[in-house]
Amino acid sequence: MTDKRTGDMRWGVRRRLEFIDFRLFWDGRFNRKDLSDTFGISAQQASADIALYTAEAPQNLVYDGGARAYLRTPDYKPTLMQASSERYLLQLVAIENRWMSKEDTWFDDEPPIENVSLLRKRTDSAILLRILDVIGRRGQLEIRYKSITGSPETRRVIAPHALFHAGGRWYLRAWSSEHRDFRDYNLFRIEHAGAIEPTSADPALDYEWSHRIELEIGPNPALSQDQRAAIAMEYGMTDERLVVTTRLSQSFYIMTENNLDVEPGTLVPGKQQLVLLNRAEVVAARATARKLSTSAVARGSV
Repeated sequence: MTDKRTGDMRWGVRRRLEFIDFRLFWDGRFNRKDLSDTFGISAQQASADIALYTAEAPQNLVYDGGARAYLRTPDYKPTLMQASSERYLLQLVAIENRWMSKEDTWFDDEPPIENVSLLRKRTDSAILLRILDVIGRRGQLEIRYKSITGSPETRRVIAPHALFHAGGRWYLRAWSSEHRDFRDYNLFRIEHAGAIEPTSADPALDYEWSHRIELEIGPNPALSQDQRAAIAMEYGMTDERLVVTTRLSQSFYIMTENNLDVEPGTLVPGKQQLVLLNRAEVVAARATARKLSTSAVARGSV
């Protein structure tokens, strides 16, 4: 199914064809009733959608009269799944973690799956809504925050301007009235979010957030040639080199999560499979941006 054809389709039609591809991919079968029940469409419309999918990808399915279903053929190749596979895999994880129900997805019988990561508490919806509101209104608010590195005092006044996800955690990027700079706050450690008030903090002065840098990453040279080839294939590297463009502030999380902040040779190669080829440049750029941001804030007397 060509990008041009699918790009010209109405959203509803594309979604239904994506459902057909999804069921063929995961379950190996579907029938007209599945399509009708999922989208609340008539049997006639479901038949038309199936005909459209069949015209575009005839090698993908065959009708089995005995099973009264369309089956995946040995020649099946994903058509709409190519751009959506990661989303569906994340849905499997979401079902396993009880973040969403099976009825919220297109799965009929999902494959066996186990989540081996540590689960954290659920996000308090009231706190999240307050955070979204304060970001939208460009204001500030008082929070009670449990820090493991800063002051034991739980009270903080912050002006958040963005959310981001790193290492399985959600964070706020925010101006800190206490520290007079921009920093990150773990969303799961916020106990209470107070009333929203005006702020003079300017997110444009958060240079670590607004500036980006390229991380040049490669397999640890201490690994064997076969091991380096495996790492390169996993990350889609070219000539054993991967370039990741990220915000300066978020380079910290990529580095710590993958041991890129550790001097090569400190850990055994199996524990440090990746190395940051331009580590000194990244560290220096982050420090410079932080210094410039602090100076700009001081001049503006936020």
